[in-house]
Formats: sequence, structure tokens, C-alpha cells
Amino acid sequence: MTKETLLPSLAAHVLAQGLAGASLRPLAKAAGTSDRMLIYHFGNKEALINDLLDYIAEVYAATLDAGMGDERAATRYELVKRVLARLDEPSLRPFLALWWDIVAGSVRGNSGHKDAAKRMMHKLLQWVEDNMPEGDPDPKGGARYLLTLIEGSHMLSSVGHARTANEGLLASNLSQD
Repeated sequence: MTKETLLPSLAAHVLAQGLAGASLRPLAKAAGTSDRMLIYHFGNKEALINDLLDYIAEVYAATLDAGMGDERAATRYELVKRVLARLDEPSLRPFLALWWDIVAGSVRGNSGHKDAAKRMMHKLLQWVEDNMPEGDPDPKGGARYLLTLIEGSHMLSSVGHARTANEGLLASNLSQD
């Protein structure tokens, strides 16, 4: 048993149970090991959670990649629409529920949540930047703009305001690029 072999079962548990289920004993049980072995492999609970959330962020990025199609989006608008369509898929709900748990914990000032959110957002920002349309005049700035639109649009859609999100995207003039 190694860290790498433990992470998939730990991730499955946290995606199913949320961060509330991320204490050592339930994690150890989900991985078929002991809490002492988790500490042995990860050093301490904080390192375990950090490594686990980093792993989940990588799986999330790979899952986004898998649903983006074979061709790179031709425009910023197309990229946003593809990502938002992917986020609506049931297979991504556990990732999104975990993300909102982390965001809520960060807002509440829970230990480690803000750092986890920063790391995860950095990975997502890098993913958007890497998937910007070929020849985009400002891929770095554009990625930040699109990430803001994606996060805001998804949050609005999640709380029953998909129409507001769609109207906002149209008002952003993104569809004109």
C-alpha cells in the first residue's frame, strides 16, 4: 500500500460523504487500512487532506478534459458553454458538492479550507488557461475572466437562476468573439 494506491479510495469516500466524512477513522475504513497507516503514509491529517484534495482536483481536471471533445474550443464563448454543459452532468455533481463544501468552509474560516480552495482554484485556472482557444490575444487574462464567468454562472444555475446566468453570459458580449 502506498499513498498513490490509497488516494482513489479516499477520494471516492470524500466525494460521496463530503469533508464531514474526512476524519481519520472513516477514511481509513474506506481505504481498507488503519488510521495509523494513513498517518504513516501521509505524515499527519493535514497533509493527508491536502494530498487528497490535490488528487481530487487532478481527477476533476481530467474529467473535464474527457468531456471537452477532441477539438479545442474555437472561441471563448464556446469554451465557457462546453465547461458549463459538462458541469451540468450528473457525474460531476460529487466534485461540485465538495467544491461548495470547501468554499463554505473557507467563508466560515475553517482551518485549511481557504488554502485548499486557493490550490484547487489555481489548478482550475491553469486548466482554463491551457484550454483557451488557439491564438487568443490574452490567454492569461482571458482565463481569469472566463473562470469568473464560469464560477458565477455555475453558482447561479445551481441555485435556480440558470436564466440569469445565461442572460449574464450574453450581456458579457462573449458570444461576439
